[in-house]
Amino acid sequence: MSSGSTVSDNVCYRHQDRQSFVLCQRCGRTVCPDCQTQAAVGVHCPECVREGRQAAPRTRPAVVRAFRRGGSTAVVTYSILGLCIGIYLLQIIPGSGVTSALLYFPPLTYTEPWRMITALFVHSQNSIFHILFNMYALFLFGPLLEGLLGRSRFLALYLLSGFGGSVAVLLLAPMSAVVGASGAIFGLFGAFFVIQRKLGGNSVQLFVVIGLNFAIGFLPGTNISWQAHLGGVIVGALVGLIYLATRRPEQKVRQIALISSLAIGLVMLTLLRLFVI
Repeated sequence: MSSGSTVSDNVCYRHQDRQSFVLCQRCGRTVCPDCQTQAAVGVHCPECVREGRQAAPRTRPAVVRAFRRGGSTAVVTYSILGLCIGIYLLQIIPGSGVTSALLYFPPLTYTEPWRMITALFVHSQNSIFHILFNMYALFLFGPLLEGLLGRSRFLALYLLSGFGGSVAVLLLAPMSAVVGASGAIFGLFGAFFVIQRKLGGNSVQLFVVIGLNFAIGFLPGTNISWQAHLGGVIVGALVGLIYLATRRPEQKVRQIALISSLAIGLVMLTLLRLFVI
């Protein structure tokens, strides 16, 4: 004890009847054992502990951080991957009926138009290579495009391309039942090619993956069609061109209008095929 100290200096500031010679490392107040919180160096009093907790940044769960706006995690890509794999596991359960409930068969378009989209999430049960190649391509190019475009634009690209593939099947192969994400995947290829050409990138890896996905069309039991590939790649390229032409922030309204017009155009083609052609 220093020569200038008093007895009152050596009692807990919260419990005046308890003597102590231990000081809070932050504020210097005397604290008894019941009021001490061990810190990296020394101890802290209850008030300093409370202030430190309030000042410390809140750490959110990893899942919440991944979904935050502006995050770098390819949430849409990985969600689609997980959904397709989960549905495939349900498909291979004997008697589940998942495939027949979600596949796209053009004669059902009038009564069950949602199949034009749901078919993107089911794959052939007869060949595991179908889902493997599609998910491999999505795993390679999805995060790249999602990081480049943003989550909402990437999702619009994926769904519109898949829808375009179904429209092409309706127009060119109206009696073919199809399954698979190939139309959407080829849409990613089309958009990636357009964007990469603008940026002057190397397209070798892209052509390799496109070749692999074309090749699986010749495997027995895959039940996929070149029509879906064609429709998907055309729509994907168009979406990529729209994004390139409207990439400045002040062009956001125009971008939404053009993407909406493309979607409406695909719906109109569908209606013309159903009721006119």
